[in-house]
Amino acid sequence: MQAILFGGTGLTGGCILDLLKNDSDFKSIIVVSRKNFTHSSNKISNKVIDFSDPVEIERCIKKDSIVFSCIGTTQTQVKGDKKKYREIDYDITLNIANACKKLNAKKFLFISSGGANSSSSNFYLKLKGEIEDAVISVKNNSLCILKPSLLLGRRNNSRFIENIGQIIMPLFSILLPESIKAIEATTVAKCMLELSKSELSNLNIIENKEILSYR
Repeated sequence: MQAILFGGTGLTGGCILDLLKNDSDFKSIIVVSRKNFTHSSNKISNKVIDFSDPVEIERCIKKDSIVFSCIGTTQTQVKGDKKKYREIDYDITLNIANACKKLNAKKFLFISSGGANSSSSNFYLKLKGEIEDAVISVKNNSLCILKPSLLLGRRNNSRFIENIGQIIMPLFSILLPESIKAIEATTVAKCMLELSKSELSNLNIIENKEILSYR
C-alpha cells in the first residue's frame, strides 16, 4: 500500500509516520508539507506544496492510496485570527477529502476532536463539527473520523493550556469516563494505522473510548 500523510510533522502525525516506516504493508510514504521535510527512510518521499491551493493537494493523491490527515492549528499559531484558523482546519481538510473522492483514494482518515459538534457554542468544537459534516457530505469510499480527547505527548509547538492539561489530566485520568479520558498520541496513531489496513468502507466515526482500546 501507499500512504499519503498530511500533517506529518505534528504530534500525532509524527507518531503515525514512525509506525508507517516500520510497517511492511506500506511500500511507500509521501509526506506532504509546507516546508522541506528531513527524513532518513528510503520509503519516504516529500512533497512541498501550497496548502491553500486545492490543485496542489490533488496532485499529491494517488488512486487506491491510503490518505492520513493530521492537519490542525491553534489560536496561538494564528494569533487569534479565526478566519485563518478556519482556512487551515476546515478548508485544507475538506480539500483533501474532495481530492480523495476525485482521485479515488482507497481510504481517508483524519483526526477531529471529542465533543465536536457543529451546533456547539464553543468555537473550536463548532469548527471541528462543521469539518466533520462537510467531509461526510463528500461521501468518500472509506472515511474514518477519529475523535480523541486531550492528546498527551511532546509537542514541537508549546500550547499553554494543553501543557497544563498534560500535567493535570493524567493525575485524574483514572476518575474520568473513557469518553473524555486523556489519550496518548501514540495510541491514536496505532488506532489510525490499524483502521487504515481494515476492510471498513463508507463512514466510520471512532470515539475516544474505542481509540483507547488500542493502548
